[in-house]
Amino acid sequence: MVRRPVPTTVRVIRFFLRPLLMLVTRRDWQGMEHLPDGGFVLAPNHISHLDPFLISHFMLDNGIAPQFLAKDTLVGAKGYGWILRSAEQIPVYRDTEGAAESLRAAATAVEAGRVVTIYPEGTITRDPAAWPMSGRTGAVRVALMTGRPLVPLMQWGPQEILWPYAKRVRLFPRATIHIRVGAPIDLTDFADQEVTEQVLHDATDRLMNTLSAMMSEVRGEVPSTPRIDVHTLGKPKTNYK
Repeated sequence: MVRRPVPTTVRVIRFFLRPLLMLVTRRDWQGMEHLPDGGFVLAPNHISHLDPFLISHFMLDNGIAPQFLAKDTLVGAKGYGWILRSAEQIPVYRDTEGAAESLRAAATAVEAGRVVTIYPEGTITRDPAAWPMSGRTGAVRVALMTGRPLVPLMQWGPQEILWPYAKRVRLFPRATIHIRVGAPIDLTDFADQEVTEQVLHDATDRLMNTLSAMMSEVRGEVPSTPRIDVHTLGKPKTNYK
């Protein structure tokens, strides 16, 4: 059963987009038994501009109305910004005083029984081999604020359709979208501690380590270079396809 009514905008997008996604992708979805009842934070790696559509496809097919924490520049944009707002996405004002208010809005939604998707990296990976980077602390903050589960979701395959920061879409041959939902991240050892920056970073490292391990299992390999620190990012690197 869907945890909350699906906004009309989302239903319209799904009506037109789902048949196309069914046509141009194969789906290898596993771990749905780890999706908790009630509200929780869903924390996926970020691998392509197509992520929101493919994750929403997965969520809707599993009875979850998608609600993302999205950059304020997207939600506030003309045209498609109205679509995001009417789809009830939550704007995040990153690196501003409004960031805390964004997380409170996300926490309120989770406490109300909704599922809020928060990309811990905060942006598409800049890793040349598309491995997860380090994470920002938003997803962990909301989970600790609410006491609700923090659920990792690993995806691999969207980059076959649209490589990070590339402009060329490749629909055929059909890409297989691998999605793995992991068991909720165990944060019990942090629950009774003061929520310091160190606690948040340690918990976020645990989340990112889990996502990397899940990806390693699907890809059959491990990263060959150190994890990129999201806090040191500049412009997208030029060695992307």
